[in-house]
Amino acid sequence: MLISHAVRHDALHVTLHRDLDVTHRAAAALQIQALVEQHRPARVVIEVPSADPSPATLSALARTHRLCAGLGVPLALSGASDRTRRLLDANGA
Repeated sequence: MLISHAVRHDALHVTLHRDLDVTHRAAAALQIQALVEQHRPARVVIEVPSADPSPATLSALARTHRLCAGLGVPLALSGASDRTRRLLDANGA
């Protein structure tokens, strides 16, 4: 299992259980996209497996960031370093 999720108080909480590699990046991004589209949450919180995720994990997060920005849904990362948050914000700008 790559991800798990829960919906609490209008927020979609997604947990990435491990850093992604290129063979799992697209699958995880599509799963998260489907969850966002299905639940239409007020915000999304993604718990990452490490403070500095792999490039493939960052790629999936960037894709999710763009999706959420396009829908006007705030995205927050749990467990990520400030550096990772800055990378994601710079990529989504």
